[in-house]
Amino acid sequence: MPAKRPEKGQYTGKAKETNLNFSGLSDDLLLTRQSADTQSHANDVLTVSQLNRQARLLLEKRFALVVVQGEISNLSTPSSGHLYFSLKDENSQVRCAMFRNRAGFLAFRPRNGDKVQLHAKVSLYEGRGDFQLIAETMEEQGRGALMRAYEALKFKLKEEGLFDRSRKKPLPPIPDVIGLITSPTGAAIRDMLIVLKRRFPLAEVVLYPTVVQGSEAPDAIARAIELAHIHGKSDLLIIGRGGGSLEDLWAFNDERVARAIAASFIPTVSAVGHETDTTIADYVADFRAPTPSAAAEQVSPDLQQWLLWLDQAEVTLFRQTERLLQNSQQQLDHLEHRYQRCYNDLQQQNQQLNRFEQRLINGIHNRLNREQQQLTTLANQLRHPKTELQQQKRQLEQLSQRLNKSIESQQKQQQQHLDQLLHRLQQSCPAQAISRLQEQLHSNQQALKRTWQYQLKAKTQKLAELSHRLQTVSPLATLTRGYAIVEDDSGHIVRHYQGVNEGDVVTAQLAEGVLHCKVIGTMADK
Repeated sequence: MPAKRPEKGQYTGKAKETNLNFSGLSDDLLLTRQSADTQSHANDVLTVSQLNRQARLLLEKRFALVVVQGEISNLSTPSSGHLYFSLKDENSQVRCAMFRNRAGFLAFRPRNGDKVQLHAKVSLYEGRGDFQLIAETMEEQGRGALMRAYEALKFKLKEEGLFDRSRKKPLPPIPDVIGLITSPTGAAIRDMLIVLKRRFPLAEVVLYPTVVQGSEAPDAIARAIELAHIHGKSDLLIIGRGGGSLEDLWAFNDERVARAIAASFIPTVSAVGHETDTTIADYVADFRAPTPSAAAEQVSPDLQQWLLWLDQAEVTLFRQTERLLQNSQQQLDHLEHRYQRCYNDLQQQNQQLNRFEQRLINGIHNRLNREQQQLTTLANQLRHPKTELQQQKRQLEQLSQRLNKSIESQQKQQQQHLDQLLHRLQQSCPAQAISRLQEQLHSNQQALKRTWQYQLKAKTQKLAELSHRLQTVSPLATLTRGYAIVEDDSGHIVRHYQGVNEGDVVTAQLAEGVLHCKVIGTMADK
């Protein structure tokens, strides 16, 4: 806050510390002096105390609250809590006092050499007749003002959410192009180029030169960030400079630079000053590095380490592929063995069906032969009816009339018996039996064929089901459901948590890819 311009006739604070200069006071003071001269001539003499009191009252009455800037010197901080010091500039100094009830509200600890601004009352210490200022408030100038501006901007941007972790973008693990926004002549650019060339010479480095200090630096840095986006080639941007004072680094505490970094869709790394320096750019950027060299170290992968990792990955991939091929070959041999066994079972069943068919045909032939023999036997046992009638006639003649009535009845019975025999003879005809047996044979053949086809289809379905079940319990199918096969560094499968110790390195085989993990602890199932 600028000092209040002194009114006409007001004291400007340029008097020497040990001298009192009342020239320039108002006409009232001159009248008072003339009155004192008159009284002196009248032998009305003032004491020193009276003179000092009147001067103090006159100063306090005629001067309002003034604003004075200067440098603290001769600072004294007694146990009473009051502050006593001198405020000086290039030409003059003035004694000052700040009482305990005001000093207790200071936001900083005054020291000799601090540039401050006072709101003070003009007064005079009667005991020594010293002209002095009674300070009501004291504010830092220079670094203190910068720090207040820094805290105000930091609070403002934080409230807007520019510091939130949710908006931070991840850095690419292997950047192809690294953009540097810094001074082309500073030590920071040389340090970063040396680190990038040592660690990852494959990356292309694009410099967007800018001034990093002074009043033109904020706009220049913001334009460099905009140019990097127009160029659209960089995978990440390192924004920074080497160490310096707060004033030297102030461009990176500017709101224009902070908003340019926040608006960047390219991941940004802030590398300003030394490790102890913290700027607004550090809070807004996606990543903060303590120094420019550390920024180059952290954004660039170690080429030698990557080559070593690729060699190890190649060996691991070869081993895993070889192991997978061996397991697949074993599974194929097992399936081939099971297929051969199923094929042999089908051959045996086919042979068994052929035997059943042959036994059925032999049984039919044997049945036909037995029926033919039985028919022949029945034909031999059957006598001709004429012979029977002649015999009956002879019996009738012998029995004479006594049997005449019974002959008729007997004839009927014999006729019925004859009809029955004829009917049985017709039923026992070989042609009809052969026809029925042929139909039964055809039916049995059809049933046998259907049974064989049904069993073949059932066996085929069962084979497909067993193949599906075999594929289901395959370790590879298990891996696709989110599981992993964990092996120790010797290649043995880990089945129990006691098989590994804290710090061991294990390998987790996934459905796609391999994870190399380090055991940080073990725990039994709850």
